Amino acid sequence: MNEGPRKKGPRKDAAGPSLGALALIIPNYDAAISFFTAIGFDLTADIDQGHKRWVTVQPAGGGAAFVLAQPSDAAQSAAIGAQGAGRVWLFLQTADFARDAARITDAGGQFEETPRDEPYGRVAVWRDPWGNRWDLIEPAAHIPNQV
Repeated sequence: MNEGPRKKGPRKDAAGPSLGALALIIPNYDAAISFFTAIGFDLTADIDQGHKRWVTVQPAGGGAAFVLAQPSDAAQSAAIGAQGAGRVWLFLQTADFARDAARITDAGGQFEETPRDEPYGRVAVWRDPWGNRWDLIEPAAHIPNQV
């Protein structure tokens, strides 16, 4: 176990890099746009490039965006819903757990468990319509606004 120093919270030096976006492989641009905007993401770009579209969505509260990507071959198609290899790999933070859980369910997401309270906040695992596993987290009051 690494017992080295641990940083708590963001660095004060804003000159470092930031994570701007992650690619999320989805079967259909329009269905993904509909899902993500229904759960509170903003559509930040939708540019037709002829052979594909450049589509980005970002949580309304900020953070990294998703570049929504339709697969171009069988290997990419096989990765839909499996980019996290069966693990929770996406963490959606909220200030209102009940509101966002209802949005997710109404939009077609499925919760795998009832919400539970952990030292870091209220959390529940859910799957998006393509099978990706997420945590919805409402941080505890003593936890900074970050996952």
